[in-house]
Amino acid sequence: MKIFLTGAEGFTGRYFIDRATAAGHQVIPMQADLTNRETLEREVLSVQPEVVVHLAAISFVGHADNSAFYAVNVVGTTNLLEALTRLPSAPHRVLLASSANIYGNSEQSPLAETQPPAPVNHYAMSKLAMEYMARTFADRLNLVIARPFNYTGRGQDVNFVIPKLAKHFAERADSISLGNLDVEREFNDVQMVCDAYLCLMKHGRPGEAYNVCSGQPHTLREVIACFEKVTDHRMDVEINPAFVRRNEVHRLCGNPDKLNTLLRECGVNIAPPTLSETLSRML
Repeated sequence: MKIFLTGAEGFTGRYFIDRATAAGHQVIPMQADLTNRETLEREVLSVQPEVVVHLAAISFVGHADNSAFYAVNVVGTTNLLEALTRLPSAPHRVLLASSANIYGNSEQSPLAETQPPAPVNHYAMSKLAMEYMARTFADRLNLVIARPFNYTGRGQDVNFVIPKLAKHFAERADSISLGNLDVEREFNDVQMVCDAYLCLMKHGRPGEAYNVCSGQPHTLREVIACFEKVTDHRMDVEINPAFVRRNEVHRLCGNPDKLNTLLRECGVNIAPPTLSETLSRML
């Protein structure tokens, strides 16, 4: 299939291109700026995509400009969907990458897609707004929403905590400054996430949202212990209050049943790397 991909130069986009190309798809990276409606529409009409995978977003929760979350994640996505409605033939599927951060803090765990959203930061709020906005196009576009839980892999920016740890361990640093060590996250592998996107792109049911997760959370203490085992190196961990977010999501673990049911029905098998394998590759 001819895939129009936004965010092709980002961390996930680079992996997605490799996985999609290996599966026999043609991937056409978006060149236009999402916030430039006219240029974007001309490019969409020129490409005539069969499928659209929308990964482009501002995803770093600590981004300094809160208004940028909405300008890119909400208005930019609106521009894309408006452009797609101008096509003479609608794409077979439009996959939108949202985020598990929309669930916020919850006593419920693991979280299913039916969990009421409760975002606690501007990134999560912008992703939820994007989801609600996108549903206004449901009568014209076959939309599928993916809600990935935390994932990582080689090449992720060191602004994120796992690559930061990998860099310090690879350099055998004496110490590192971190925030809350007791937060629990799924630290899935980006390859698994991209394989799930490929399945949802082909088989996801229009109008549905799917958690992309494993249901296996880890604390940062566990991650650090894994790095120590792999590298046989120890370093001092300093807690820097500046890195502790006021609206921190303490535990974020997803229920993968809905995605796993779809995978079984479609005969798709995804074998995700273990945490140790992912961390070793990053090192």
